Amino acid sequence: MSTGTGTDGGAGTGGLAGPGLVVVPERQRRHTLYFLEYAFAAQRSVAIDCVVDMTAVQAHRRAAKADGHAFSLVSYVVWAGSRAVARQPEANSALIGRWRPRLVRYPRVNTKVALDKTMDGRRVVLSALVRGSERLGLEAIQREIVRHRDGDPETMPEFAGVRKLNRLPAPVGRWMFRRLLRRPAVRGLALGTLSVSCLGHRPVDAFMGAGGTAVTLNVGRMHDQPWVRGGEVTVAPVMRVNLTFDHRVIDGAIAADILGDIKDTLENIHAYGAAEQPPARDSAAGQDRRSPYVGGRA
Repeated sequence: MSTGTGTDGGAGTGGLAGPGLVVVPERQRRHTLYFLEYAFAAQRSVAIDCVVDMTAVQAHRRAAKADGHAFSLVSYVVWAGSRAVARQPEANSALIGRWRPRLVRYPRVNTKVALDKTMDGRRVVLSALVRGSERLGLEAIQREIVRHRDGDPETMPEFAGVRKLNRLPAPVGRWMFRRLLRRPAVRGLALGTLSVSCLGHRPVDAFMGAGGTAVTLNVGRMHDQPWVRGGEVTVAPVMRVNLTFDHRVIDGAIAADILGDIKDTLENIHAYGAAEQPPARDSAAGQDRRSPYVGGRA
């Protein structure tokens, strides 16, 4: 870091700094720069959204909490979104090749969840990758998100690639990032096949973002507002869900089906949760037991 001390800038700033200005070497967020350059050059995104009545989800969360399970709203979105994408396999794809474009369809939904982290003293965006999320229950999804959320990005092996990219000179890091993403298998792990981002910790109702995948889900805060149910006006907790899709991969009709599927699943979470319960081994009893909060295989 160099502080400008005159009109010609401080030492090491190349004359960029002026009086009172600070020039900060932006190494910690270079991975975000490379991703945005890649995504905005490659994707052709269209956004749609809807408002979801979260009454059933809130009831499900309260019941789960009373039984010792704590689930974030993001986990519910990942759970519902990954199943909706799995039911529309065209959406679990990526377009590769510029001169000879072709679609690569992935066998599993790998959901990338954006996280607000601190690396080397800088606030950065990193991602938790929940592999095969369409086959996981809420507990497993929540566990993976929490592990990445609470882990140290300076030491976790999952963030080793980011640390390496940020240390490289920018031209080399940019070239390496693009080169790696030419391999479909690597792309499906580096970028995921479904992206989820949430800004609900602040008074953000809605936003649009492209996560480098065919489908990106963006959610804002959950808040109470008037809601018509059964012909009567009541107050309900609602959340706006934005779906941004790559129009080169899927069309609006499929995107609308996915968004409608997510809305239906969240608004009727008890019906889906009760029907999908994978066995969990009870080591003490030596028998399988089932949790009504786990969800299960699609």
